[in-house]
Amino acid sequence: MSARYPDLPEARHWNSWRSEFPAQMMHLPLGLTVTVAAYSGARNSFTDFPAMQGRITYGPRDVGAARISFSAEHGGTAFDWQWDRPTRRGLRGAWQATANGEWGLRFWIMPVFEVGGRDDILWRFDEKTGVLATEIDGTHVAVIGHAVPLMATFHADRPSLAEEFETRGYFYLASRGTEGRVPALRYNLDETPQMSFAIGLGDNAAAALAEAKAALAAPTPPTLPVRQSGLGEGSLDAIRDIVGWNSVHDFINDWPYMTLSRTWVAQKFGGFGLWLDDIFYHALGTALFDAGMARENIRAVLSTETPEGNLACLITGNDAWIDRSQLPICSLVLWKIWRHTGDDSLIEIGYRRLLKNHDWWCSHRSGAPKDSPVTGLMGWGTSAGIGSGLYKGTKLGAKNESTMDNSPLHDDTIFDPATGCLDAVDVALNSALVVDAEVLSAWATALGEQETADRLKARAGKLRARIGKDLWDDQRCIFANRRWSGEFVRALAPTSFYPLLADAADPDQRKSLCAALNHPLKFGGRWRLPSVTRDDPAFHDNVYWRGRAWPPLNYLTYQGLKRAGLDNEAGALAQDSGALFATAWARRQCPENFNADTGLGDDQPDTDLFYGWGLLMPLLAVNEIIDVTPWHGWEITHQPGDWKLGPLNAFGRSAEIVAQEGRLTLTLDGASVFATDIPGRFRQIEVAAGGIAFEPPIAGGNVYLAGKVLRVTYGDADIVPITSGQETVVKLPAVTTRQLCVIEVQS
Repeated sequence: MSARYPDLPEARHWNSWRSEFPAQMMHLPLGLTVTVAAYSGARNSFTDFPAMQGRITYGPRDVGAARISFSAEHGGTAFDWQWDRPTRRGLRGAWQATANGEWGLRFWIMPVFEVGGRDDILWRFDEKTGVLATEIDGTHVAVIGHAVPLMATFHADRPSLAEEFETRGYFYLASRGTEGRVPALRYNLDETPQMSFAIGLGDNAAAALAEAKAALAAPTPPTLPVRQSGLGEGSLDAIRDIVGWNSVHDFINDWPYMTLSRTWVAQKFGGFGLWLDDIFYHALGTALFDAGMARENIRAVLSTETPEGNLACLITGNDAWIDRSQLPICSLVLWKIWRHTGDDSLIEIGYRRLLKNHDWWCSHRSGAPKDSPVTGLMGWGTSAGIGSGLYKGTKLGAKNESTMDNSPLHDDTIFDPATGCLDAVDVALNSALVVDAEVLSAWATALGEQETADRLKARAGKLRARIGKDLWDDQRCIFANRRWSGEFVRALAPTSFYPLLADAADPDQRKSLCAALNHPLKFGGRWRLPSVTRDDPAFHDNVYWRGRAWPPLNYLTYQGLKRAGLDNEAGALAQDSGALFATAWARRQCPENFNADTGLGDDQPDTDLFYGWGLLMPLLAVNEIIDVTPWHGWEITHQPGDWKLGPLNAFGRSAEIVAQEGRLTLTLDGASVFATDIPGRFRQIEVAAGGIAFEPPIAGGNVYLAGKVLRVTYGDADIVPITSGQETVVKLPAVTTRQLCVIEVQS
């Protein structure tokens, strides 16, 4: 633990904390940074690899920064870099040149050391041994490498180092020395094309040097273990890398969180940025690996709560959009995080804030006049008199609230200054509010607040009925946004499928939605889902929400399809989403959005290429194996073939799922829970000390357990288990409808 950061485990002290410098490692409690820097003599160009330059290709990395790898390029010279922590208080850096853009003698590569801009910290360099050392508030630091650097130079700061190179050139030696504030250890790629060095911390100088030597001599770390192979191969691994690379420290609010994108924070957002829905999605991805890091994201994003009750759309170092919120999916996402991590404190942290936010929507965004056919349904807006955020009180501000800022859904709507709302009610918003009310109602019941639970349940039922009746366009056979006048909005987006998430579509409506989902001129085609139908003129704009495919649209549509029991359609969408993501991930890109014609993410300048919510695309491949929802509970699907998923957090424990030779096995915390040869989706899985329960597929087959089985009930029938060697076999008959199976075991 650290005096400054008492809740931060020692294993997380070192990380790539500064969002604007992805190659840099920082010991957060000490304020010590080690920055990768390079100088090209041929180009007379210095770089410390800021995120905005795009000279870093993000490689595989551990979420907690135990191992980080990336590739870098400068002036035509390229190298691979790796950070790892081979000892408790040691950090090791290593590089390997992979391409020479010039004579390696004239290309400097340097680790540069700084301590939080402090003037009182002096470093000392021993030219004979190559050891660099200092002391920071009682902690000693030592640096040693496999090769002695050609020299150490000392500077006032990194900008001074950059200026020296670019004004004095390669051969300037006057800054060479043995003591100073900001040392740069200089190596060239002719003599050291491959190199390792280590930093050790200790309570005294000898201990720090011993730690550095031990870290330097440690075996080369093994490659990171594969978390998903076979089916959906690499998807969970991709989520791990995305979470790891975008998890940084907000030095304005002084807390860790997962940023939107490293390239946005410093220049665009003034040091930090909290889009509401984005950070909840980030927390969901993080929860698969680290419950504490997920909680950090939730704490950060819930800090955007306003006195009026809404959670702010956006808070940055430059601006605060507190007059508007975002699509209310936060309760659903938090519910999933809670079930993955088993962290009950999340309910305490989130429930009351989310309840207040839910009620805010119903009191602030039902602007339709009393004589309108859509009175009582909600639309997007911006509240007057609240804050001074950019675009407040404008149509653009109201569109911001939808997250789909420039969507053609808004083209024909009119902003009503009297209510602060667009003159249309929105399918996505009302569907999300149904789910929001359902989840909050369940939590209220669990907390003994039955009056609140009943109120929310009634609201969900009323909204669900209104969506099914008043937002269904009989002419086009699809759900659509509707103007206060009663006219349906012309443009259609994948949000037309969100009533499936709210369980608001009847069987005939579901059939029509499936037709639109697969129609090549609507939402079908190779790369899905386009953010507007392919036959809409705006589709060809290919700018943001005008035609491009977006991870949140795919994710929420997928969740809706599964709730509606449309598993084949959900599986096809998951497969298409995985293929779309794979086109970019092959180049280590995680795009904010994609071209729905070509599948490219980097075809236009508005798309960020390593954006946090891009993890929702590979998450669908994970969810095709395991997912948890308020309506189906824990689900595990026995898919064909041999494959492996995990470890990941599930059931509040560490889970692995393996399918091999027709048999699926679920393991929690290293112990087998059950195995089965039944193909298909198991639902409502509950695991307790006294046994397990689930709704198996109707096909019938065998369930295998390692312990002694006391009793088995399947629906209304008792089943006699069979002992076979070291395991017990439960033979489930084929049935016509899903039934609950309860297996009691000896605890």
